Amino acid sequence: MSRSNIHVVEAHYESSWDRLISSLRYQQFRWLYISNIAFMFAMMAMFLVRSVLAYDLTDNNAFALGIVNFVVAIPMLVVSPFGGAIADRVDRRKLILFVQAAVIVDEALVFVLLITDQLAFVHLLVLTGALGVLFPFMMPARQAIVANVVGRRGLGNAMALQMGGMNLTRITGPVAAGVLISIVGMANTYAIALVLYGIGFAAMLRVHPFFPDEGEARRGVLGDIWHGFRWVWDHPPVRVLLIFGLVPTILAMPFQTLLVVFALDVWDVGESGLGILNAAAGIGGLVGSVYIAWHAESHQRLRRMMASIFAFGSTLLLFSISPWFLLALPLIFLADVFVTMFMVLNNTAIQVLIPDFVRGRVMSLLMMSFGLTPLGTLPMSWFAEQFGAPEAVALASVLMLALAVVFYLASPALRRIDTSTREAEIEFGDEDRRGRAERDLTPAAK
Repeated sequence: MSRSNIHVVEAHYESSWDRLISSLRYQQFRWLYISNIAFMFAMMAMFLVRSVLAYDLTDNNAFALGIVNFVVAIPMLVVSPFGGAIADRVDRRKLILFVQAAVIVDEALVFVLLITDQLAFVHLLVLTGALGVLFPFMMPARQAIVANVVGRRGLGNAMALQMGGMNLTRITGPVAAGVLISIVGMANTYAIALVLYGIGFAAMLRVHPFFPDEGEARRGVLGDIWHGFRWVWDHPPVRVLLIFGLVPTILAMPFQTLLVVFALDVWDVGESGLGILNAAAGIGGLVGSVYIAWHAESHQRLRRMMASIFAFGSTLLLFSISPWFLLALPLIFLADVFVTMFMVLNNTAIQVLIPDFVRGRVMSLLMMSFGLTPLGTLPMSWFAEQFGAPEAVALASVLMLALAVVFYLASPALRRIDTSTREAEIEFGDEDRRGRAERDLTPAAK
């Protein structure tokens, strides 16, 4: 290869890498990203630790695992609108710091009770329920502040990197917690998680304040919540994207709860096979996020969104009818690649379309939609019990594909989504340039 061709290849790889990490040029986003990764890693690890604690404290009662998850999920569903309204009324960075500090206190109480041998299942339930109340006040602000830091045009890459980080912590957090429990014990594992929470808090201190729009009228918290719902209803592009995003969330994503049935009963690969299935799904989610981060500048959102949801439904259908475990592994990997692509594209389009004064409330609605996943779990589990897990997942896949076609054909707002997002980038360009806070590019980026 000639020297000139080598330079061309090097320039190509350099530009590709620059595209992948373009949002990390912003110093403020780097601190935000470090905070998010440290916090999410600790949180994902603690999900496993709390499950082990609940199992041990109740003398190996499997129902206790469901109760612990239930007391987190329900408050998150109910409290999210209040968290979104607060995120649009106060400095988002200060709100995140306040809630992170409260989470550290909550987890520290569990740690103290654990090391003093005073921890009972009721203590774990109460303190876990408190986390379920705290998270909805932080998560909408965490999502909303991304746009404040990188601006509307940088959202695609930033949201994909955020989702990729979440998928990475979803894979590695529980694994690391399981390994640490076996090596250093439960109490020391909890201590390490507290250190990670502290790193997340310290990194967030380096992010600049982001104040809400001073000109936005205030109606009281309940009035702001109602106004947020009304705003979404009065803006068809945002409304249809929020509802469209529920299609895979409610219909197809509950298939993950049936992986244990596929592993143990359908393919007879045991707990190790179940772990491999979950790992393949998690890695697929990570790959999907990286792909979108790499190609975030494309304005063909609708085409990629429809392609990814159809690819997700098709690969999930093939997964459900696969007679072999080894064939199912690449299928579940691809299914999670495609569903992650869809969710990142959908969520980014919503972020681009909304003005900053309502961003926290719309993000809280997105968070509520994730909390609706258990609603799909119950009918899918019932159908699996009556007719079999493969049949349940296959039916859900077909229904999702049919609904995707209905949404596309019946919604002019969805078909115009590329035009709407381009118009929003122009309309809100001044808001992004003002920023109400410095975006802090590094000297190299400047």
